[in-house]
Amino acid sequence: MPIYEYECTICHKIHEIMQRFSDEPLKNCPDCGGELKKLISQSSFVLKGSGWYVTDYARKNNSNNGSKKNNSNQKQQETEKKST
Repeated sequence: MPIYEYECTICHKIHEIMQRFSDEPLKNCPDCGGELKKLISQSSFVLKGSGWYVTDYARKNNSNNGSKKNNSNQKQQETEKKST
């Protein structure tokens, strides 16, 4: 659902409202009752759900484990070379 910004012509507060595309634009300020004008702003979105990427799209086998093992093996080999 898109988020729209409205500015009150009386109190000059900016309100961010989540609305459907099919909803009518708001006309009255929820704070003072003044007339609202719709602002043009950058698009935004809201992520919903239990999580994003980590819980929804991550693979069960973690490729980072292999790279960590390789790094520790390399470090161990380097220390052995230094000691000889």
